[in-house]
Amino acid sequence: MNKQALQNLFFMLITDRNLCKHSFFDTIRLALEGGVKTVQLREKGLSTKELYFLAYKARKITFDFHANLIVNDRVDVALAVDADGVHLGWQSIPPDIARRLIGHEKLMGISAHNRQEALQAQLHGADYITFGPVFDTPSKSGILEPTGPAEIQKLKKELNLPVIALGGIHRKNVDSVLKARADGIAVISSIMYADAPEEAARRLYEKIVKYGAKSKMADL
Repeated sequence: MNKQALQNLFFMLITDRNLCKHSFFDTIRLALEGGVKTVQLREKGLSTKELYFLAYKARKITFDFHANLIVNDRVDVALAVDADGVHLGWQSIPPDIARRLIGHEKLMGISAHNRQEALQAQLHGADYITFGPVFDTPSKSGILEPTGPAEIQKLKKELNLPVIALGGIHRKNVDSVLKARADGIAVISSIMYADAPEEAARRLYEKIVKYGAKSKMADL
């Protein structure tokens, strides 16, 4: 496993090009300048060719910052642009097939929304999980109930892999997530929809450093 890529998971940006107030690639670059260390490309409604070129350019930008690029769901695109890994959801190909394709040097993340899914992800050989939604978020409204930060603390007693919290996280509530021992955070609208993405990222980055999540990941 790429240890540096694993350590970079402490601050993840999940993309949504429809939210950007700046250009898509400017938003990514500004986020990286503010401290983001992993970009998870999650762009829906694109052809394979369109997604490939989006991933190709995002890969070049993340290289400039020594940051990760993770491609959501599409193992083929992740391999084509030499991304650092792939992130799987419930509609993705089975984890064992994904692992066979990407090998053990690249990261395989799995989305989990409750304790059972988190434990299952660990059994399937995930390198990390994203867990949530921790708080109310429009993207999951009426679909999934928020877990709350306390659920992360419970999970950390049972799991031997990094737990990256996501869902409605912003600078006013991130303290409670980090106090609950999350290994990192993943955000979407807090940065993608921000008027000043670099500043928004930097404020969150400062919280991550304050609560020791960055140094904790560095010790892995």
